[in-house]
Amino acid sequence: MSSNPVNSQNMKLEVVVIPIADVDRAKQFYEALGWRLDADFVTSEDFRVVQLTPPGSEASIIFGKGVSSATPGSVQGLHLIVYDIEAARAELVDRGVEVSEVFHDIGGIFHHAGTEGRVPGPDPKRRDYASFASFSDPDGNGWVLQEVKTRAPGR
Repeated sequence: MSSNPVNSQNMKLEVVVIPIADVDRAKQFYEALGWRLDADFVTSEDFRVVQLTPPGSEASIIFGKGVSSATPGSVQGLHLIVYDIEAARAELVDRGVEVSEVFHDIGGIFHHAGTEGRVPGPDPKRRDYASFASFSDPDGNGWVLQEVKTRAPGR
């Protein structure tokens, strides 16, 4: 039996690059969420890298000047997994973030793109992976809170 070299090493997603228009505005927004500032490096007038990490996360975001050629606000569907969707939403609202109401999807366990198929309130059975709330950063990059109390086996 041959081993697949790709599967012989762990591959952990650790950084997601977020395209933004204004570095200081984005930094202020994410710090206001309570995210840890890991780095803010300026190497020239044309290059600055800011890295922040959400509480409890092993993955971070990076944005800055000269970091991404993507259109600011073009990243959508970034998921933040939370234990209690209503408490997480309330905390963000208390921090001044405009967050959607909690919703579940008309089709079941995962949400449609955009706001299509949203049904108000958490999943009626409170299934894991099935209740959501959403918000955007100042540039329009879209984030989704997803409630998970017990992870699926193997995760």
